[in-house]
Amino acid sequence: MNGNNLLQTGLFVVVLLALAVPVAGYITRVLDGRSRVVRLFAPLENLLYRMAGVDRDAEMDWKHYAFATISFNVLGVGFLYLLLRIQGWLPGNPQQFSAMTVDGAFNTAVSFVTNTNWQDYTPEQTVSYLTQMLGLTVQNFLSAATGIVVVIALIRGFARHSTKTIGNFWVDLTRTTLYILVPMSAIIAALLMSQGMIQNFKSYQDVPVLQTTTYAAPKLDAQGNPVKDAQGNAVTVDTKVTTQTLAMGPVASQVAIKMLGTNGGGFFNANSAHPYENPTPFSNFVEMIAILIIPASLCLVFGNIIADRRQGIAVLAVMTIAFAVAVGFELSAEQTGNPLFTSLNVDQHASAVMAGGNMEGKETRFGIAQTGIFVVATTAASCGAVNAAHDSLTPVGGLVPMLLIQLGEVVFGGVGSGLYGMLVFALLAVFVAGLMIGRTPEYVGKKIESFEMKMVSIVVLLTPFLVLVGTSIAVLTDAGKAGIANPGAHGFSEILYAFSSAANNNGSAFAGLTVSTPFYNWMTGIAMWFGRFGTIVPVLAIAGSLAGKKRLAETGGTLPTHGPLFVVLLLGTVLLVGALTYVPALALGPGVEHLIMMGVH
Repeated sequence: MNGNNLLQTGLFVVVLLALAVPVAGYITRVLDGRSRVVRLFAPLENLLYRMAGVDRDAEMDWKHYAFATISFNVLGVGFLYLLLRIQGWLPGNPQQFSAMTVDGAFNTAVSFVTNTNWQDYTPEQTVSYLTQMLGLTVQNFLSAATGIVVVIALIRGFARHSTKTIGNFWVDLTRTTLYILVPMSAIIAALLMSQGMIQNFKSYQDVPVLQTTTYAAPKLDAQGNPVKDAQGNAVTVDTKVTTQTLAMGPVASQVAIKMLGTNGGGFFNANSAHPYENPTPFSNFVEMIAILIIPASLCLVFGNIIADRRQGIAVLAVMTIAFAVAVGFELSAEQTGNPLFTSLNVDQHASAVMAGGNMEGKETRFGIAQTGIFVVATTAASCGAVNAAHDSLTPVGGLVPMLLIQLGEVVFGGVGSGLYGMLVFALLAVFVAGLMIGRTPEYVGKKIESFEMKMVSIVVLLTPFLVLVGTSIAVLTDAGKAGIANPGAHGFSEILYAFSSAANNNGSAFAGLTVSTPFYNWMTGIAMWFGRFGTIVPVLAIAGSLAGKKRLAETGGTLPTHGPLFVVLLLGTVLLVGALTYVPALALGPGVEHLIMMGVH
């Protein structure tokens, strides 16, 4: 770490926390109907309910809420799958892209509906404008809204008492989309367009290159087959490249919600390393803030709704501390770089590069500081957008984002999913504390009993099960090993990262693994679906159970859950339970890589 890294990290954290306060107040007012925006657009909202046959005043118990959540997202998968399969016959396709394969369409549909946005294809060469807007961008909004409404239902479980209902899914979804995600996305899109991000519907443009390049290309016959000489060698012909094709499209609108909704799916294959998706250091800063602003704000919304702001601040403190520590490790690892460069006595230029840190796979316009903060932000949240090649990170630099994903992405986390994941760990923390002192555990006035702990166990254990089993199958089968481009420890890291990213709904990848195969499409698709909805159902069950309990008065024996002691307890629970599960696997991947880099054999 150096002064520049510390300054940029500190500035980012201060701006994030300062913006979280007003955003949390706005979200709270929207969800309880007190916002002026809600009153202003009430006629439109009521019209939508009448068209859909929804009774806005009829609340649901947790089972009906879960059924509505699952069924709505199943319909989303079906619609997006169909759109991807027939896009070749639809308008809004100036490049005449054909349909996706069956396994590719399945993987992509599940990916965007589960807020994962795992992409095994090159977007600018595969997906039409219509599919980007009507399919992918729409699901960016709806998947983000799903995460938010689930955590709001859980918060209501803590806030209410002696009731069976936790809200109305359709009302929550509508208000979250119309009044939170849409206006905030419009503001972010405007900021990004001011930095030069494109937003158009033009066909791809052929432009002259600054320097003509000549290369030897195979000569083809009339049937398109390579021509060979009498000795059987391929005949080549000098070919000059004088133009370059630039992809166009409605980029800013998708990038805004891809960040704000912690979705992460890029309009371009290079994602936020592409100059059209991330033109300047300021746009990079805006995108990083957009990733974490709603997750950070929801912690304060939690405190507002349960009428105890200290509880929300305590959860936010845990996330902020963990985030700062992760950034410290990430920037230190990348700033140190690879000592093998100096040990090999390379030339002066290489030594100078080494002194500047590991810049491999990074954009020079961002540098190590903005790249490292972005790496941590996108994997601490369930975003998955990237502004650098994670495959080129140092072993420790790659371990940090992988571990953040494996923790369940609760260090801020995805919109909604991060907070409900952290609250699950809070229940586990008070349960452990209760065992230590021989007292029935309580959290924010609710007694935590066997049913809640059974649901907590499912949430905590499901994603490690999906990750470790999926990784094991991949490394034991020919279809899984066929995608490895870097045999050895790094190849194992690529597979482990892929399943960690899929099951925890992140979507980023080390990128050295070939996943555009039926094996990985089906395997990661299954992991994404159960990683998302296999945890949402028990979270809603916890919400329903808590809502039906009486609120307990605080006594002298109640464990305070808003002070420094609980912050340390919660942080320790996340690290011990979340991290220890993956220690053997991490040792075989990034651990071995680091030892090799350091020359330990």
